[in-house]
Amino acid sequence: MRTPPIRRTSVILAVGLVAAACAPVSAPVSAPPSAPASSNGDQNGSLASCPVFPGDNAWNTDVSSVPVRSDSDAIINQVLADGPGFLHADFGGGGTYGIPYVTVPGTQAKVPINFTSYPGESDPGPYPVPLGAPIENGSDRHVIAIDRDNCQLYELYDATPDGDHWDAGSGATWNLRSDALRPAGWTSADAAGLPIFPGLARYDEVASGAIHHALRFTVNRTQAGYVSPARHFASSDTNPDEPAMGMRFRLKASFDLSPYHGEALVILQALKTYGMIVADNGTNFYISGAADSRWDDADLNQLKSVPGSAFEVLNTGPVTTG
Repeated sequence: MRTPPIRRTSVILAVGLVAAACAPVSAPVSAPPSAPASSNGDQNGSLASCPVFPGDNAWNTDVSSVPVRSDSDAIINQVLADGPGFLHADFGGGGTYGIPYVTVPGTQAKVPINFTSYPGESDPGPYPVPLGAPIENGSDRHVIAIDRDNCQLYELYDATPDGDHWDAGSGATWNLRSDALRPAGWTSADAAGLPIFPGLARYDEVASGAIHHALRFTVNRTQAGYVSPARHFASSDTNPDEPAMGMRFRLKASFDLSPYHGEALVILQALKTYGMIVADNGTNFYISGAADSRWDDADLNQLKSVPGSAFEVLNTGPVTTG
């Protein structure tokens, strides 16, 4: 496999918040004040009957009994040496922080996409992404749209509407009823070549009392390698103690959850059962969530007391290197 170019590092804007995730949402919510909703889309709306990938998909797999990697301690210690060492919710702030998404009907008009950075590794347009769809704050400028009638996920990285089309660094689409992966070595709208949406903490899930999937998170440094279901790496570092894209971290079963409550407790329970997957370079232990004005920042702030040393790295497969 060729060695891909080193990809961007996420710029994190959050100030201390945390999570919710992935099963059909029951009720639409109003758009965050910083990201106007499109008149053609329903922001944070219902996914109708669409699954968020099949039950046996890696994102949806219970990993509470998966063995720990023999080098787990070395990887955790390296991550802690590379930067901040506590969990953090990269969403909240009245909807200012987090990654927004919009749902659209199957009749949504498709618009051309001009890919500017990774055209050869992007799924060609047009995409049914409204030109007024909300854009993530920060340098990555992710845009996510879900066709709720055809259960198709569309994601863009570094996206900007320009007249009658989108300019985007890269883009990818997924059939939400399929386990199909990107081609080996290909990026997506995320550095690891993974879908973003299934790893977002979503308010409706947390409010229901349980998250039933893994969460997306970032680390400061990664190695030049990936673990399936990731398909791409964004580093030239050959240090095997650096985590690889796609590695799965799990909150240790021994970690005491009795001091936690509310939204934070639901998230921590999910991290014991489903874990979190390395998806991009960014600030250590930042968990991704959907932009939503209903998050309780004071509640989510409990997560900042969870140390990185409370996690272990799971043996979910070999590291593919370039």
